[in-house]
Amino acid sequence: MSGPVPGPAPSGQVPGAAAGQPPPGPGTTPGTDEAREAAWEALRGVYDPELYLDVVALGLVYDVRSEDGSLVVEMTMTTPGCPASQSLPEIAAQAVQRAVGQSQPVQVRVVWDPPWHPGMMDEAAAQALGFRAR
Repeated sequence: MSGPVPGPAPSGQVPGAAAGQPPPGPGTTPGTDEAREAAWEALRGVYDPELYLDVVALGLVYDVRSEDGSLVVEMTMTTPGCPASQSLPEIAAQAVQRAVGQSQPVQVRVVWDPPWHPGMMDEAAAQALGFRAR
């Protein structure tokens, strides 16, 4: 996949999240870049069942990195009481697992810090939900 080169994140935004680009991570080891890229691409195909937008465009995915031999996805929900809080991480894990193969362990961790806010969405997602362009 080719795309824009990640730059500094807008204020209050997790680097790499809204742009959907894999941020460089300290746990990155040689040979994991392809798995990380495949994971990001797979996550672009995971849709929030209520908002009908993908989790990357919504800014829900904070990080994808290699850690202790596993591919770790850190993501959040729009709110702690989100009805999809159980199913969405499972769907994300299954999508990433299919993309990277069964030999690569995958973990999806739901994190709440930083809390998600609408400014984390990419521009197209924000417009689709009726938010003004930045």
